[in-house]
Amino acid sequence: MTVREPAPGRLAEVWGDTVDLRHLAWAIAIGIGISLLGFYLASQWLATVVASKQLAHAYAMLAGLAGCISAGVICARLFAPKREVTELDVSTDPQWRQEVLDELAQQPGGLGSVDDLPPSVVQELKELKLYELFTHPKRPDGV
Repeated sequence: MTVREPAPGRLAEVWGDTVDLRHLAWAIAIGIGISLLGFYLASQWLATVVASKQLAHAYAMLAGLAGCISAGVICARLFAPKREVTELDVSTDPQWRQEVLDELAQQPGGLGSVDDLPPSVVQELKELKLYELFTHPKRPDGV
């Protein structure tokens, strides 16, 4: 199976993830179709098996819910993710770090001092290798 690149205008962000709008429409249609089919088939079958109509309806809703889950699995198999995960670590770039520090310094309250931080935060900064950045801020141009 060949994977085609979606047209740039067809991508959208839904719940923090990138989706192809055409695939989203198909996934919605598949979800509605499978869940309703499961609900109506179970409703018809359970009406002949279960004595209580309300109980048959409740179990049919469970079948519809199972259809939703099945549709989710089917759509996950049919439509590959559109996001691209890169593992570029920009935090080690001194120019990027300086831009972030300059932006933080312009905020109300400025950068503050690491001496004011609780020990747990200082420990976390050290683990992330950011402690030295805040204790000795220096510009990439040597200033």
